[in-house]
Amino acid sequence: MNAQNPIKHSAYAKTAEEGLAAQEALDAGVTTSEEATAVAMQNTLLTPRFYTTDFDEMDAIDVSSVRDEWDVLINSMKADPNRGHFQKNEDWDDVDWDGMEPRLKREFIDFLISSCTAEFSGCVLYKEMKRRGANEDITTLFQLMARDEARHAGFINDALREAGIRVNLGFLTQQKKYTYFRPKFIYYATYLSEKIGYARYITIFRHLEAHPEHRFHPIFKWFREWCNDEFSHGEAFALLMKTDPKLTESFTNKLWIKFFLTAVYSTMWVRDHQRPVFHEALGVDTTWYGQEVFRKTSEISRQVFPLTLDIDHPRWRKNLDRMEAASRQIDAAKKRGGVGGMISRIGGMAKAATAFVSLYTIPSKPNQVPDSPRLQPAY
Repeated sequence: MNAQNPIKHSAYAKTAEEGLAAQEALDAGVTTSEEATAVAMQNTLLTPRFYTTDFDEMDAIDVSSVRDEWDVLINSMKADPNRGHFQKNEDWDDVDWDGMEPRLKREFIDFLISSCTAEFSGCVLYKEMKRRGANEDITTLFQLMARDEARHAGFINDALREAGIRVNLGFLTQQKKYTYFRPKFIYYATYLSEKIGYARYITIFRHLEAHPEHRFHPIFKWFREWCNDEFSHGEAFALLMKTDPKLTESFTNKLWIKFFLTAVYSTMWVRDHQRPVFHEALGVDTTWYGQEVFRKTSEISRQVFPLTLDIDHPRWRKNLDRMEAASRQIDAAKKRGGVGGMISRIGGMAKAATAFVSLYTIPSKPNQVPDSPRLQPAY
């Protein structure tokens, strides 16, 4: 970036560093929302985390076995079809934050903060991989993905500023706790995060496309291009996993894949059911939405995972609801405090663990993985 001619908005950033610099410039003189940043700083089972990993192991990846698909993907990301997209324009409607129903406002802001944190967590991880790596294939990929995630996080912060708050991204980088994951766990978790993000955004976008009367905020108009970024990022991780057959074919790793599928799905279910007013405002039944996102994600993940979860099994919905009830019990116990609160919290954690085990032990459905994992957005 030319220091004398900095970009004016993260939407035009060619790198994550440019995007973050543009955000800092926008925030000059703006009071940081301590409450929003505090929410983003939380580390719970339901909040987005920041990750670190063995960067040397990731830098040693050889993409020769998937070279043809890899080059097509990288070239499409380099073409940067979404440059300039993630900023307000004439399609951005005025939002009456003061007149918004208080519960909807609270849940929607929570959704935006969580989404901003999740996007920025990807940016931090990808940017660090690019900084530490020497493998041109790998560093190029992560630079491009970090660029996209910085744009997404910056765009959400644009929306939050209208409500008089913002997430201090620089503070998060320095102060938020980092969780170490082995590279293969990064692949499983991040692949699913990107693909389920696509499924979530495109399901909402298509629903509001058919029912625009429920579009209570303009940011939803940007979800199609947004989810296509998520889709391409997932494609990259599918190719990374394809470079090492053991990652998806060994017995132990199949168990880990099932674990991450169960954990990601159940976490989404619990989190979404804690925003009932938000989904009601969208005109979406939360239970239908959860199952629809699971169906899309399960179908997509057949490109690289050797199994899918049986989301129609009699134990599936029952135990997801039990996990959600246990989560509510744990939250209430934290607020209650004292010995009684501690006992109730332990009881809630035991109920959640029991429900998770019941979900995990549902027999999965085997899948024959195709030779080529590459897909195109189809929803």
